[in-house]
Amino acid sequence: MTTLNILLVGGTGSIGRHVARVAQAAGHSIRILSRRGGGENTVVGDLTDPSTLVDAVRDIDAVVFTQGTHGDEAGYRDIDYGGVRGILEAIRDRPVRIAQMTAIGVTGRDGAFNRSNKAHDWKRRAERLVRASGHPYTIVRPAWFDYNADDQHELHFLQGDTRHAESPADGVIARAQIADVLVAALTSDAAVGKTLELVAERGPAQTDLDPLFAALAADVELDGAKDADNMPVDSEPADAIADLERIRALRG
Repeated sequence: MTTLNILLVGGTGSIGRHVARVAQAAGHSIRILSRRGGGENTVVGDLTDPSTLVDAVRDIDAVVFTQGTHGDEAGYRDIDYGGVRGILEAIRDRPVRIAQMTAIGVTGRDGAFNRSNKAHDWKRRAERLVRASGHPYTIVRPAWFDYNADDQHELHFLQGDTRHAESPADGVIARAQIADVLVAALTSDAAVGKTLELVAERGPAQTDLDPLFAALAADVELDGAKDADNMPVDSEPADAIADLERIRALRG
């Protein structure tokens, strides 16, 4: 089995802690990005200060993004989006596998949540940076965390991001299973270049995720397969367009 040196971005959060456990159980080495450092397996780095990220990405084979913020638009822009941009710029053109967590409903632009803080728009722009980077990637959009029933663990990978209720009606998934999917994606050839919405239905969890990844359509250009065409790149803010061009240029 392939073992990886993995940087966990958001590794101290509620999903990141599960990712650390699952990755280590699979034999991978982990490095957890932390603003303060000092903990086991941590490396100091601040997502809002790109100059601090060069050492964090040194000698890594993979990165898992689970970072997130809550609050106003600036937080989503600087952490959810800016953190991805900063890590990709630090990696440059070195071959690194990426697993990125965003959110189910991320393409929904007209709901009250996105209207209040543009969180979905910035998460979607972060997805586009990953797709533009040229790195092998998998993007996972989980449903509502830990609302699943005790017998609700059968994983379903969806595409098209059609669930925009902004409530558990969109689907549910255990935090631990989000980690299982993110870590499995790092070593699955079938997962490369694909974006999925992750939900759980009644039934037992699958042990082999390759068939689920293999059944997915591959992404096209900058958006997920089957996503709504409701955020044209040429209508994006000038800074976001410039970021895409800069990330593309790092491919070499």
